[in-house]
Amino acid sequence: MSLFKLITLFVFLTVSLFAYPNYSLAVKEKKLYPMGEKIYKKKCPQLNLKKYKSFDALQNDVVNKHICSKLHSKYSDALLLYLWEVKRENAPTKHYARLRVTKTDKCPICGMFLYKYPRWVARIEYKNRTKNPSFDGVKDMMKYYFKHSQNIKVILVQDYYTQETVDAKDAYFVVGSSVYGPMGNELIAFKDKKEAKRFMLDHKGKQILSFKEITPHEVDKLDE
Repeated sequence: MSLFKLITLFVFLTVSLFAYPNYSLAVKEKKLYPMGEKIYKKKCPQLNLKKYKSFDALQNDVVNKHICSKLHSKYSDALLLYLWEVKRENAPTKHYARLRVTKTDKCPICGMFLYKYPRWVARIEYKNRTKNPSFDGVKDMMKYYFKHSQNIKVILVQDYYTQETVDAKDAYFVVGSSVYGPMGNELIAFKDKKEAKRFMLDHKGKQILSFKEITPHEVDKLDE
């Protein structure tokens, strides 16, 4: 086999190993986004992006389930990048107010005063309630949630890096990292999976969980 063919094969295999298509911004903007938009409008204009909480889930449906018809890899890459980075990002998102507490608010699980740890505050808002419980971290919030999961309006957590308030059901949580919350080992929340992965690598995290993957067993392990 010639050197040129070996190099070509190496590049192909290297790119194929990435779950997320690896292209420069210039290539995306000049070629891939426009191509992806055309494929989207022709093949799957009714696609509901709101149901996808991760790029991996969308990729599986496009590449393996062929929801937009069977596509060559270069076309599926273009479609995926357009859907995830352009179409999805331009979709309207709900913004929540910053989570604030008073000097008398306590965590109903451990009794800790919350004002001392504002960046860790999480909250569950229930329907038809004027006063909702706040917590000193996602871990204690989940302990409460497992026993009081009815009539919930929304569950709110803060992105670790930005302190933006986000819906917990749309967030990603790193467990087993070297960063501790007020009550020790924590479920550390992120709005974006990409940032969760970066944090996990930087701080020796063990895994990333979606909200529905957080079980009582996972929470109990954090206290061991």
